[in-house]
Amino acid sequence: MVANGEILSENYLRRRRSHLLFMSSEDPANDSLKGSLILADPSLKEPTFFQSVLLLTEHSGENGALGYILNRPIGRNVGDLLSEEILPPEQRNRLIDVPVFMGGPVSTEHLTFAALGWSEEDEALQFSTHLSAAEAVMYEMEGFHIRAFVGYSGWSGGQLEDEMERNSWISHQPEREIIDLSNVEELWKLILREMSPYYRFIADEPENPGLN
Repeated sequence: MVANGEILSENYLRRRRSHLLFMSSEDPANDSLKGSLILADPSLKEPTFFQSVLLLTEHSGENGALGYILNRPIGRNVGDLLSEEILPPEQRNRLIDVPVFMGGPVSTEHLTFAALGWSEEDEALQFSTHLSAAEAVMYEMEGFHIRAFVGYSGWSGGQLEDEMERNSWISHQPEREIIDLSNVEELWKLILREMSPYYRFIADEPENPGLN
């Protein structure tokens, strides 16, 4: 972690780049969904995950999964939640306008940062999560998109696999559009529409058909 006020050295930047994770659509398929998106199936009505899009940052059948909801902005920025008494002024000034998202129902008393980027060369999502404020500043200086999350989403070993078998989730490879904040609240529908004609029909269905 960078000490308050410490100048970020090239060696430090190189070490931090080594922690970046890449998710390419050309990666060979494997049993892990780490780095993938999962979209809530329309049948999943639980309010926390209704029409949600999650980035899975950890996943194994034995140890379970962790992820963050990408399309649940809470309408607040870091500056609204973290005062100068909590966050050093140098860091707060760079992160003050970073949007805060509800990452999931676990540990909602904690706020953490994530860095998202897109590699044109690899056509892959780059991400690093569980970042401190100092680390988030470093990534922001490198041009990454920074988000803050309160809470995260978690599954015990085998739980996500069970939910996938029950068709609660739709897995999908990350695309550049997940970084764009301008359409974040429509992200679930935008991704579904591009997947297939069937999912386009699903995405455009009214949420309450009985009211039409």
